[in-house]
Amino acid sequence: MADFVSIIIPNYNGATTIARCLEAALASRYPRFEVIVVDDCSSDNSVEIINQFPCKLVRLEVHAGASRARNTGAAQSKGDILFFTDADCMLQEDTLALACKALAAAGSDVVMGGTYTRIPFDNTFFSLFQSVFIHYSETKRRTNPDYIAAHAMVISAEVFRDKSGFREDFLPILEDVEFSHRLRRSGCKLALNPAIQVRHIFNFSLTRSLVNAFYKSMYWTIYSINNKDLLADSGTASVELKTNVLGYFLMVLLLPVFFITHSTTALVIIGFVSGINLWISRRLLLMFYRTGGSVFFIAAALYYLLLYPLPVGAGAVLGAIKNLMRTAKLEVNP
Repeated sequence: MADFVSIIIPNYNGATTIARCLEAALASRYPRFEVIVVDDCSSDNSVEIINQFPCKLVRLEVHAGASRARNTGAAQSKGDILFFTDADCMLQEDTLALACKALAAAGSDVVMGGTYTRIPFDNTFFSLFQSVFIHYSETKRRTNPDYIAAHAMVISAEVFRDKSGFREDFLPILEDVEFSHRLRRSGCKLALNPAIQVRHIFNFSLTRSLVNAFYKSMYWTIYSINNKDLLADSGTASVELKTNVLGYFLMVLLLPVFFITHSTTALVIIGFVSGINLWISRRLLLMFYRTGGSVFFIAAALYYLLLYPLPVGAGAVLGAIKNLMRTAKLEVNP
């Protein structure tokens, strides 16, 4: 008999996406599953929409964040296997079947991850850029990835409860990264199967893309400094992105030097840094081309190389400053 799967979806003001999320989840071609939505005190009409679907709705009494919502859903679940996803993600019809097959082959002590489809639900430029970037970053390390993202996390219910679930006294994001690192330290193995996919609804504009990059970079930096893995190749906090940001700001510093002094040395360094950056990012750039063709490739490459590093770098600087201020405050008031 097939394992019983509990799909757990945290929701906070997800009225614009939750219906599509639930339609897709309930259309899964898998014999035994339930869908649990945990509403984190939404102020929109999410609950009215959720109540239109044959799923289990759990409502938190106070707004407590995604970690509490996921843990609450797990506590209310009946499944042998837990499949975590988000309210703006759409399972494919075969996602559950592929997830269960992969987990069974890997072993119950393995935490299995999936990723986004390369093409998102809203196939506009900035959403497509983000979906390709995340898909590439999450799938390049399929054995022993640094973390498993909670938009497609497959874990046995026994392991999840034994490891105490997601940490609730944590940053507003990256709880899945912290959980993954804790799982690995406790002896669990992490694995990524790129066939396990969900389609994300981004609704990204230029502004939303840049703000998202800044916000995530800030919290990644805070977490990475404290975790002592600032330079690690960690999913979307990839070595490609970090090299791109460092190279970008180095060139920003060197270009004025070249224009003022006409220094050949500065020009050579700029060319060398650009060449290294292009070489390190070549597989990501190739995926841009393979996904969207030449026009999208040119636009995505220019955006990634010339604009995207700015909010990522600014977020990293602010994250480092916030971490220093926090450390200083702890030293003054231990």
